[in-house]
Amino acid sequence: QVQLEESGGGLVQAGDSLRLSCVASGRTFSSHVMGWFRQAPGKEREFVATVNWSGGRTYYAASVKDRFTISRDNAKNTVYLQMNSLKPEDTAVYYCAARRLGTGDFYVTPAQYAYWGQGTQVTVSS
Repeated sequence: QVQLEESGGGLVQAGDSLRLSCVASGRTFSSHVMGWFRQAPGKEREFVATVNWSGGRTYYAASVKDRFTISRDNAKNTVYLQMNSLKPEDTAVYYCAARRLGTGDFYVTPAQYAYWGQGTQVTVSS
């Protein structure tokens, strides 16, 4: 069982930056793939970014590529999402997710993740 807790959300202006953090419980963090998803009001939860167990491989949604950076610190059981050049359309609740290592390269759908945090609100004003 993995418990996840996000932090770092807030209200910012377009063009600003934010860094989200997600701390995981347990001693098996490094054996989990980590991902970030987001959900805007009235929309489905969508993939944002994912990172493999070591942090050496990452994959991004096209809408955030070159603006967002996912990273992890296995010694601190923490995954980060650095968000730069924020846009109003980035406004959403951001969720951290985890899954055990599998045979795939990247995991980009919510159904592929077993553990979820409670979410943190990010609001970007224009």
